[in-house]
Amino acid sequence: MKQIGHLKAPGNWMNDPNGFIYYKGKYHLFYQYFPYGTVWGTMHWGHAISDDLVNWEHQGIALFPTKYGDQNGCFSGSAVEHEGKMILFYTGVHYYEADPENIHVCLHDQFDSCQMRMVSEDGVHFDNWKDKQVVILPMEDNGHGHRTDTRDPKVWKGKNGWIMVLGSRGENRKGKLLFYQSTDLKNWSYINEVSKGDGWGWMWECPDYFETEGGQVVVFSPMGFLKDGKGEENQAICMVVDFQEDGCKMNMPDQYQYLDYGFDLYAPQSTVDEAGRRVLVAWLRMPKAVKEEGQVPWRGMFSLPRVVEVKDGHVYFRVHPNVKKLYSRPVRDVKDTGQKGYHLSLQLEDGGCVNVGGYRIFRRGSRIGTDRTDVFCKGEDYRTVFETPKIKEGFQLDIYVEEHMVEVYINDGEYVVSNGVYGLKKELFISGGSMVKLFGATDLSALL
Repeated sequence: MKQIGHLKAPGNWMNDPNGFIYYKGKYHLFYQYFPYGTVWGTMHWGHAISDDLVNWEHQGIALFPTKYGDQNGCFSGSAVEHEGKMILFYTGVHYYEADPENIHVCLHDQFDSCQMRMVSEDGVHFDNWKDKQVVILPMEDNGHGHRTDTRDPKVWKGKNGWIMVLGSRGENRKGKLLFYQSTDLKNWSYINEVSKGDGWGWMWECPDYFETEGGQVVVFSPMGFLKDGKGEENQAICMVVDFQEDGCKMNMPDQYQYLDYGFDLYAPQSTVDEAGRRVLVAWLRMPKAVKEEGQVPWRGMFSLPRVVEVKDGHVYFRVHPNVKKLYSRPVRDVKDTGQKGYHLSLQLEDGGCVNVGGYRIFRRGSRIGTDRTDVFCKGEDYRTVFETPKIKEGFQLDIYVEEHMVEVYINDGEYVVSNGVYGLKKELFISGGSMVKLFGATDLSALL
């Protein structure tokens, strides 16, 4: 199954991106996948491959439960290349007791989490019966981590060996990161932990650490972070840090940025692309499934790939150059843009507004806001209006529109606001905008 632009579930349920890697000339992107329905359940790893980060082909299921440690799910993790092989690390889950009416649900939230690895000779074939092993047993709740809530290994090669960071929490219900080191990718030793004070969430999921030319960055997803009574209180944040590989010491500031100010994106993961750029994707949380005629209902998709850079202590998320190439065909009307959506570029004046088929993007002074009230699910628990912090570099907007997702890049990634939408119309109205340009996707037959 081939897809262009945003990677979507091939049917049924998709969540966190996993194992994102450029391996032997191809981009591999795995994902949390429940192949039996459009709801969260026993996790498998789906798998998609691309030559350029915009043309994707689903490969089917790569990981599925076969061992005691992952009996109830192969949860989030990462991938590295070593001696020509692809090595996947993930969290295996074993329930103490499953719901007898739905075996995909754990009773009383009691389960063990261990860290596992899988080796593939070529990144295409995966032997779930033979090539798995546990590398970190469930925690003993001895202060390092939590037996249930320790998960999502991200592994990278350091100067003196391999490093793994895990998301976890303490008994005081404060989230934290755990660091391990290894020389052989099999035997791992605990090195250090990093945490913050109150107000930083009770559990830190999906950690990622990387270096850019402008600084060192950590990204993670604290649970219970927003406390306004609305849905999706778990959010992805990032910050520039000082990380010392010796002893895995990380100095985290009190200031942070949201990964995305639309509050829909979660569990981001990054890799290095063919040109050496740090590239990140994240999961779009969707409250209901999409049912299209003749297709299996699906729920869940990923953001467009974003290049991560640091400038003057600020983390930028810029549209990947290959996305710009995809949306490079000038058009005059959105009705001429085709099914793959379009890219709208403009300068927005104070008080100006762009109405993208019912989704409104507006400027109020030095901030950009969005409003999806007319193109989203109704209900008090859903956030529908969003706003950035104060903008510093101007008001250039690059808006990427797809049927179920709108991504608004401000000043080439100074801030981004992305929202899931339903019922978006093929209409466009602009007031208070200048230097307007509209682009559709290039010839799709040439891309496939």
